[in-house]
Parts: sequence; C-alpha cells; structure tokens
Amino acid sequence: MSQTVDRALSILPLLAEGPADLGRVADRLGVHKSTALRLLRTLHQHGLVHRQSDQRYRLGARLFALAQEAMESLDVREIAHPHLLGLGEQCGHTVHLAVHEDDEVLYIDKVDSRYPVRMYSRIGKPVAITVAAVAKLLLADLSEAERRVIARRLDYPMYTARSTPNAAAFLKELATVREQGWAADLGGHEESINCVAAPIRGADGRVVAAMSVSAPNVVVTAGELLALLPLVRRTADAISDEFSGRNPVKDPV
Repeated sequence: MSQTVDRALSILPLLAEGPADLGRVADRLGVHKSTALRLLRTLHQHGLVHRQSDQRYRLGARLFALAQEAMESLDVREIAHPHLLGLGEQCGHTVHLAVHEDDEVLYIDKVDSRYPVRMYSRIGKPVAITVAAVAKLLLADLSEAERRVIARRLDYPMYTARSTPNAAAFLKELATVREQGWAADLGGHEESINCVAAPIRGADGRVVAAMSVSAPNVVVTAGELLALLPLVRRTADAISDEFSGRNPVKDPV
C-alpha cells in the first residue's frame, strides 16, 4: 500500500512541470500503463489531477484549494516559538518575532533575556518602524514602489542621534537590507540597545515574519551582538524551512 501511495504522490511533481500523457506518467513511475491509469483515475476522483480534452493530465483545482487552505492555517508564531526558545537558551538575550500587518510592524512573540537587565517590549506592541531591525526586513521585501509610498508617509522621529532622519535615508537603508538579507539597529531607537535580525520566508520566498536578538550594551557590545548574526540567520532559516514545508517532520522510527 505504501508503494502505491508513493507512486501516486510521485505523479504530482511530474504534472507540476506541465501536462503529461499516460505514457509519460507510466515511464516516469516505471510501471505499466494500466497501473499508471489506475493511479491517475484515483487522483482524478479526488480532484487532484484533471484530464484534458487532449487526453493529457494536469494538476487539479482541488490541489490548489488544499494548498491555499493549508497556507492560511499556518501559524508562524506556533512554528517559530520552539526555535526562539532554543535561540534564547543559546545566547541568553531577548528574542523577538514580528510581522507586518495593517501598516504596522508588530511583535507577536518574545523570549526574555536571562540577564537582570530586561527590555520593555511587549507582544502586540508596534515597533519603531523607521529604526527597528525587524521592520527594515519586513519593509525591504516589498516592491520598490511600495517602499517609496510607505517611506513618504512615515514620520522620522529622532529617538537618538543614530535614528533614520528622513525618507531618502530610510529607502537607502531598506535597499541595503534587501541586498544583504539581514538588518541591524545599533542604538537607533535607544542608545543603549542593539539588535540584529533575520527574515523568515514562506514557500514563495517572500518574507512572512522577522526575528531578532536584542541586548543592552552593558551586557554585550554591538560587535559581540553582531557576531551572533550567523546563529540568528540559521535559526530564521530553520523556521523558514519548517514553515514552508521544506523540512517536514519525520515519523519516529
């Protein structure tokens, strides 16, 4: 039975390449045409493949509907949380998860630092969008036109001397972040707080969330925090793989 399921599922990536006739499906699976036909008929009954008028088969609409339902049911916070906890245990600093929603960037999860000096960020609270590392990552993933529209309508409060001063500087920073694939806030919101962040991407490669590690400079210097960037990026990549389905959970042996 497992071989039958495996063969049936092997048809789907073949049809993702484009419509295929019975002979091509049978050749790809290494089976007789009658076996391939039975598998195709079963998939067709469930709406996962569709038989065209030219007798070739393509992916069915039901498959796309299921994929959409699955994507809508994914909770990036639920998937990310164990990874955030693990990162927090490794580095000891505050870890945040943020998303872009309704023109704001919001924290949706937080792991507190193990050190006595704590950050006063809260889950559900908007971040300082013009300086926060997570905000830069989320906005940098937008199209250039979208970035320009947002940059024009933002205010640019000078929280510190290192804050982003205007739209031109903000757009330049977003372009840099987009190219390098990570972001930092080194005293831009609070003189004493530094932050490094990495993107979490969905199956289509778009940034769906951003995660960061933050620490006061009385605990670690900006350079020491930047040295954690490879660890932060590996954690973000692991979350991305799980969220997008590239790293499926294996059955226990």
